[in-house]
Amino acid sequence: MRLLLPIFFALALTAQTRPRVIVTSGIGGGDADDFQSMVYLLLHSDVLDVEGLISSPYGGGSADQIRQVIDLYEEDYPNLRTHSAAFPSPARLRAAVKQGARSDPGPTGVSTPTEGSEWMIQCAHRSDDRPLHVLVWGGLEDLAQALHDAPEILPKLRVYFIGGPNKMWSVNAYNYLEELHPQLWIIEANSTYWGWFTGGEQQGPFGNTQFVSTQAAGHGALGRFFASQLNGVLRMGDAASVGSLLSGDPDNPERPGWGGKFVPVWDQRKTRFYRLTSDADVVERFGVAEFYLPLPAGMTARHRASVLLDGRVPVAVQNTGRSLLFRFSPPEARVWSYTIRSDFPALDGLGGSFTAVAPSAQRMLRPAAAHANWWTDDLDPYNAEGVHCGAKHVNRFRRQYLDDFATRLRGCQAPRPY
Repeated sequence: MRLLLPIFFALALTAQTRPRVIVTSGIGGGDADDFQSMVYLLLHSDVLDVEGLISSPYGGGSADQIRQVIDLYEEDYPNLRTHSAAFPSPARLRAAVKQGARSDPGPTGVSTPTEGSEWMIQCAHRSDDRPLHVLVWGGLEDLAQALHDAPEILPKLRVYFIGGPNKMWSVNAYNYLEELHPQLWIIEANSTYWGWFTGGEQQGPFGNTQFVSTQAAGHGALGRFFASQLNGVLRMGDAASVGSLLSGDPDNPERPGWGGKFVPVWDQRKTRFYRLTSDADVVERFGVAEFYLPLPAGMTARHRASVLLDGRVPVAVQNTGRSLLFRFSPPEARVWSYTIRSDFPALDGLGGSFTAVAPSAQRMLRPAAAHANWWTDDLDPYNAEGVHCGAKHVNRFRRQYLDDFATRLRGCQAPRPY
């Protein structure tokens, strides 16, 4: 297995050998763990060519939260530079920060360009033979918008999507990519990333709490900040996408590495319904449930409708003229309920439910021919950590990636001895 960085700052990488990276993050919105993952990313920025840091939050986050982490990086920068001259300047990192989409574009999956989507296009158009790795920690909206506006950039992109709950919130952009850009090179990690903080070696200094208290707390501004997040518990699941570029083979997701080991995606992951559903209706966990409800008599384009999933997730609805179209992607295997809200009385208050079930390992036997460059979690129960398929492909390397991270955190605390 290839290790890009087996020990701290071991390789003097040139600009031509460092992987090009854009991160889209929900930092400051609904994903508190993104703060920890951002620290992890910045402490590896000497071996990566970080070209974009795009804020794509659900909730109240913005690009300012990314800038706040860079402010802390700036405090540690003098020490870090003594360990590796390749660490980018804080000014360079700030120039890479862009604001992305803040809301769901609705069932079309795309809307209007954002600063983030336009920056992604600009980076992809640069004269550079290296692929552009897009690590998606939040929504897919900026990626979908970029490919909508500049589909010619598709061959340049290598996407690692931290899915699961993010896919639930971003299902319309996901659907756009899956249907209209089937040749996209993408890793869809819906559960594998859980191995970054679940299972594996958890004894002594490698426990999620012990690691933070002994290896992060008191280690520079970034270490103190890392320890202040999530009640001092390590949960940086998005960091698995960074790990995929540090060990293993970034060009072959089917080989093992810190980011996991994946299998080709399979067919028939979408289930369509043309009526309200009940518990008896089954949808694949992490699949897509797509509804086309017949338009009630008398309902016009002037009327409004929305859906609330699970009593908490707002879902956009499109009036196609014949149907009301909306989608869900369930991240857990259980019964999910939904309720329609509308100013059209005959529709308001209607609802239903469906049951999400875990897909069988037999599904892997039929790879999707139309999505030849699309990979997802290994369904073999042997490689699962509880309900988290594929997680053992990551946590088997837990000591390696945490040893590396601890050494880098020490670099925040003190300059290199001479």
